[in-house]
Amino acid sequence: MKDTAIRPPLTLRAREALVGWLFVSPITIGFLIFFVGPLVAVLGYSLTEWNLLTQQSTFVGMNNYVDALSRNPEFWTVLRNSLVFAAGLVPLNMVLALTLAVALSRPFRGVVIFRTIFFAPVVTAAVAWAIVWTFLLQGESGAVNQMLALIGIDGPNWLRHPDWAMFAVIVTRVFKTVGLNMILYIAALQSIPRDYEEAARLEGASGWQVFRMITWPLLAPTTLVIMVITVVGSLKVFDHIYLMTEGGPENGTLVLAFYIYEQAFEFFHVGYAAALAVILFLLIVLLTITQVILKQRGGAR
Repeated sequence: MKDTAIRPPLTLRAREALVGWLFVSPITIGFLIFFVGPLVAVLGYSLTEWNLLTQQSTFVGMNNYVDALSRNPEFWTVLRNSLVFAAGLVPLNMVLALTLAVALSRPFRGVVIFRTIFFAPVVTAAVAWAIVWTFLLQGESGAVNQMLALIGIDGPNWLRHPDWAMFAVIVTRVFKTVGLNMILYIAALQSIPRDYEEAARLEGASGWQVFRMITWPLLAPTTLVIMVITVVGSLKVFDHIYLMTEGGPENGTLVLAFYIYEQAFEFFHVGYAAALAVILFLLIVLLTITQVILKQRGGAR
């Protein structure tokens, strides 16, 4: 007799694979629509000269990239400003975050209140934060300069002085974002077994030696994550620049993210702005890969 048993159309392995793809399909579809799709669109726009006002698009190939890298000296000023902003914000943010985390990682009376105070700016609206600091950093009428005047210091108009505007924006941005890195460091510190520290102290190690030889190496994975997040955030900063200085004075705070917005929505050079966005994306990818490689090499030694 012929075998009349109904066989499943798919093997067990195929069914398991299908179920797996069904589970990951929402995130895969979202990734394709909201990341890959816009990225491909930006790459396409960067090869054209498209004016938002006239809605005319002309294919120009790599001309926008050549224009940015070799014909437009303003681009290099903007890139330098972006790197200066990142170079000032990243180490200051990480050092302050680690210091606060070490101070607030262990329980004591009122520790929750202090953690809340330092984390509160993270959940505060960026627009409100920037506007408040714009008033605080005004000339003679600003609260910062009025406090400095009490100790005999004549403070500058922070956001309108070419030598101080970048410093002021960096510091206010650090105060806004340091709380998140502090929480990440606190979580990492609390996950380190106390046995290591106790053993080191029994051997006569000082507090600094315990931190340098035990705590800091064990914080390496968290430090890498924080560094990558902070670098990427510093290169994409837009709201603080737009609300506090608008790139001034004398283009002293004109960073790449704000420059892209300016070219696209004020001068309507969408193709050129798209090329700048691609350059910013590649710069972020390059810096991220460099940080990971350097961290891995440092950990292998």
